[in-house]
Amino acid sequence: MNDELHKRLTALLARVCRRATGCDDAARRLLAMYQEPIRHYHNLDHIRHCLGEFDVFRTLSRDPDALETAIWFHDAVYDPTRDDNEARSADLARQVLTDVGATPDFASRVADLIMVTLHDRRPPTVDGQLLADIDLTSLGQNPERFDREGRAIRQEYAHVPDAQFAVGRVSLLGRFLDRPHIYYTPAIRDRYETQARANLSRAVGTGKHD
Repeated sequence: MNDELHKRLTALLARVCRRATGCDDAARRLLAMYQEPIRHYHNLDHIRHCLGEFDVFRTLSRDPDALETAIWFHDAVYDPTRDDNEARSADLARQVLTDVGATPDFASRVADLIMVTLHDRRPPTVDGQLLADIDLTSLGQNPERFDREGRAIRQEYAHVPDAQFAVGRVSLLGRFLDRPHIYYTPAIRDRYETQARANLSRAVGTGKHD
């Protein structure tokens, strides 16, 4: 399965870059980052899931190659003890893409897209909204999968005491619930909004009683 991911990523980099060499090595390095031992949720399974959602909704994208590249890089740097992973992932994307021959404009577009996965404001572009929504489609999965992925995230934050983690989780999930819509993209909203709200409401209610 990872071979398929490697082929897909290498082909993408070959499309967006102007150099015949370096794409294979860059792809292998990126895939290796997603297999670090600390990763229980932010790993290749998450990337595979996001790519699957992208394939369903790619016709809504204004710049599919930039959006797909941002998916690949958006969690490339992941340290659960830090709060600047998105910025570091964006910087890495800009560096790697430049090294393999992407234009500065393309590298900057990808870096800007990665920053929307902070989920701290409404993205200003269609592709930004689409990426933010794709990243959050995990919230709208069936309850069993939602719970399983919640446990995986808890493993990544094993260094955080239970009570502190519960407070932080309720705060984060509550912010999504407080939005008029969790998802910006109507087609994704139609598919996932109802289940996501049910999952989040249950998780927030449980967390408040921990």
